[in-house]
Amino acid sequence: MQFDILPNDEQLQILLEVAQAATAHYNLPKPLTVKMINLSENATYKVEATDGQRWALRIHRDGYHSKAAIKSELAWLMALRDAGVVVTPKPVKGLDGEIIQKVGHKQLEAPRHVVLSDWETGAEPGIGQDLAKPFEVLGEVTARMHQHSKQWQRPSYFTRLTWNFETSLGEDKPHWGRWRDGMGVDPAKQKLFGRTVDAIGKRLAAYGMGADRFGLIHCDLRLANLLMDGESVKTIDFDDCGFGWFMYDAATPVSFYEHEPQVPELIEAWKHGYRKAATLAKADADEIPTFVMLRRLLLVAWIGSHSETDLAKSMGLPYTEGTTALCDNYLRDYA
Repeated sequence: MQFDILPNDEQLQILLEVAQAATAHYNLPKPLTVKMINLSENATYKVEATDGQRWALRIHRDGYHSKAAIKSELAWLMALRDAGVVVTPKPVKGLDGEIIQKVGHKQLEAPRHVVLSDWETGAEPGIGQDLAKPFEVLGEVTARMHQHSKQWQRPSYFTRLTWNFETSLGEDKPHWGRWRDGMGVDPAKQKLFGRTVDAIGKRLAAYGMGADRFGLIHCDLRLANLLMDGESVKTIDFDDCGFGWFMYDAATPVSFYEHEPQVPELIEAWKHGYRKAATLAKADADEIPTFVMLRRLLLVAWIGSHSETDLAKSMGLPYTEGTTALCDNYLRDYA
């Protein structure tokens, strides 16, 4: 039976069994507990031994990233770590010496790609504190990653998704689905969102995709993907990394709360941090609101195409409804 049409609880059980079977592909102590910690594009689990050792195990979604693309993601995060740019997850080799493992299940049409990494300690910044300082730290980390991206010699096999206008908000098979299919996108919202998409497209066409503006980026640099461990700053979850506008990484930190009144102040803090490590041209800084709007509509599409996930369920219709005011403001100021 096709996995995608199974009830959600059956899917979760199959994925858990795949995760448990995957642990046998590594030299890990026994016994182990395996517990899901996140389900989005992929299923991520905490693997823990009785002596306290921990690992993060990720089962990749079928048909989203090829093995070469996963290998490319791991190549960049390991290069960032080796260069001392930022601490990133450290992949663990399997018993066969390979980082990427394939694990099957009798109810899966094909084996899934699995990656195990050492568990990174630390906490998401900003919990219980003012967010301005964490955003400043995030801006500085982002600048260092962008500098590395611009000079890094990528391996010959390197391949990742490209996040341009067409693959984000276009009509022809965008990566996360069509914004028109978002939850609660009625005719009135289709008209408003469509005008906003057209305005974004015109601005980005004028802004361009030169090498100083468009390249390899993380694509999901939210505070949730940053860990603070003493003086060490760690970046996790490179699953969305690909080729996009560098300033898109300024928009992802405010994902899901782009409408909140503190967002302009947080972006200013991000820009301040960015300038500590790299030059931020005025034209780039001025276009950040366009990327915030692009990201918001991209997430409307994601919620519509990932309605089974807890995150999509928690955002749902109110997120789409809250997008209308952002579109009105954007069209007033940037169209």
